[in-house]
Amino acid sequence: MAKKTNLHIRSTRRDFILKTMTLIPTVAIGSTGIGTLTHSTDTQASAKIPDSASQRANSPTAYTPTYFTNEEFLFINAAVSRLIPNDERGPGALEAGAPEFIDRQMNTPYATGAQWYMQGPFYPDAEHDFGYQYPLTPQQIYRLGIHDTNQYAKQQHGKIFAELSADQQDELLTQMENGKAEFPQVPAKLFFAYLLQNTREGFFSDPIHGGNQGLVGWKLINFPGARADFMDWVERGERYPFPPVSIRGERG
Repeated sequence: MAKKTNLHIRSTRRDFILKTMTLIPTVAIGSTGIGTLTHSTDTQASAKIPDSASQRANSPTAYTPTYFTNEEFLFINAAVSRLIPNDERGPGALEAGAPEFIDRQMNTPYATGAQWYMQGPFYPDAEHDFGYQYPLTPQQIYRLGIHDTNQYAKQQHGKIFAELSADQQDELLTQMENGKAEFPQVPAKLFFAYLLQNTREGFFSDPIHGGNQGLVGWKLINFPGARADFMDWVERGERYPFPPVSIRGERG
């Protein structure tokens, strides 16, 4: 079998995102409140950021994370840039501000599990029948998952995830998605599922939540956004002729 090129993998990944985006709400989950928690600036300051990783994973905006440490945020930047990469059709999740979206979601009731039933017993094998079956909130899934991913990357390649090559990052993410990577604190497949879902949401959310900056996600799929009236175009079978509009009035 011929080896797939990196360009083919990138195109296939973006096509998959586009085909499955109909399952994704365009408004961020957990958007009922921002700023209910804060993260220690001392913890952020203590993280040592490798220069090479910082250059590769810089956010397009001057955003300072409030929940993630610097090293954790480097992981988020690097991971979303592989899940929805930029290509000839436009910016990817990194350029759209998905890292900011995810960080801001960590400061909501959603991320603390405040709206979930979190009492045991838990039966992970019965998740299909009974829903979420872990004693971890999204905040904990991310914190433990990022730590485990970086440790796994060090075991495999001697570097943290953000310092790996794009091909190495893709391979590691694939192992997580397939459940082949074994993490000690949180199931790798569970962490990957949250990371992928939140990256999608950050790419297609209204910019008021931090993601979809420049309305790049909406422009890619020709979504009209928060326009007051576009229903007369729904069944025409024609491309909607006007640019998308955000809740705050930004136009794509």
